[in-house]
Amino acid sequence: MPTIGVSVAVPEPHGARLQDYRIGLGDMEARQIPTHITLVPPYDVPDADLDEIRAHLGEVAGRTPSFRVHLRGTGTFRPRSPVVFVGVVEGISACERLAADLRRGPLAIDVEFPYHPHVTVAHHLQDEAMDRAFDELGGFEAKFDVAEFWLYVHTDDEGWQPVRSYSLDG
Repeated sequence: MPTIGVSVAVPEPHGARLQDYRIGLGDMEARQIPTHITLVPPYDVPDADLDEIRAHLGEVAGRTPSFRVHLRGTGTFRPRSPVVFVGVVEGISACERLAADLRRGPLAIDVEFPYHPHVTVAHHLQDEAMDRAFDELGGFEAKFDVAEFWLYVHTDDEGWQPVRSYSLDG
């Protein structure tokens, strides 16, 4: 069964800058994780369901308008989850609506945590590295328009690979 995810890609130069920062902290898994805002978390799906999922993604994209995202500052889910992130300060409700719409029908999945749009910059690292990311990226800021989201597939060899974009046409 393939593992899929659905996300908003953080555009360049911001995406590469944050990914390089994450790798520089010692998170080698970040080499295989494009910088993103998760909409649908990793989910194992039977191959037979992929056509229905692709159709669902297209339907949601077709009724969703594009929106603006403003990333600024840092936050953390510690101690509950070992994550430091850059916060979404504009576009929160648009991300929430899009994620909720996507997580219906063939993607109606149970999730461990409530949805909180963010960009992970440190994950499962030593506390010193987590604290460093929190402090050093506290002044990070980026703005961009979201006109599409991506379906990603995970492979053991290549990590998360974008396989198809869906234009927001609503």
